[in-house]
Amino acid sequence: MENVKIIALVGMSGSGKSVAVDHLAEKGYPKVHFGGMIYKEMEKRGIERTEDGESEKKFREMIRETEGKDWVVRQVIKETRDLINAGQKRIVLDGVYSWTEYKTLKKEFPDALTFVAIVTDKKIRYARVAVRPGRAFDAVAIRERDRSEIENLEKGGPIAMADYYILNNGTIEESQARLDEILKEIEF
Repeated sequence: MENVKIIALVGMSGSGKSVAVDHLAEKGYPKVHFGGMIYKEMEKRGIERTEDGESEKKFREMIRETEGKDWVVRQVIKETRDLINAGQKRIVLDGVYSWTEYKTLKKEFPDALTFVAIVTDKKIRYARVAVRPGRAFDAVAIRERDRSEIENLEKGGPIAMADYYILNNGTIEESQARLDEILKEIEF
């Protein structure tokens, strides 16, 4: 895995991970989406995604309980290795959820992996999520999602242990500029 660089983006819902991933995808970096593993498996099993995200949440928790907390990350590792084997040297991982995933990725790609946490004041995150197209949540639903992700998925650990942070309370351009600074620093 010589000269391979993998950047893993972490953050709570509404922090701006998707915008950061889109920015990197526009630069030509392939992305591996953690949530996409859930969506693919739900589709494979004939489980419909509900507009409120409840079916996804239940399935995400169920699959980790029945197949192991590392089920999603095992799928991500396989897809990432496939990209590396196909010659990709720069890869973006979108949405690490749990402490188990963090530890597994650090073990699997020790020298190639950099974690970047995108953090946003809660009030701003909630306002963004309330108007997000296709995946909007009201304040009660987003508070419940935060609680569930912290308690059931241990999402706080990867955010706390990130190598770099982007404070995303301002404009998209400001957060993208900070991301570009980080990319230069890690020679991404």
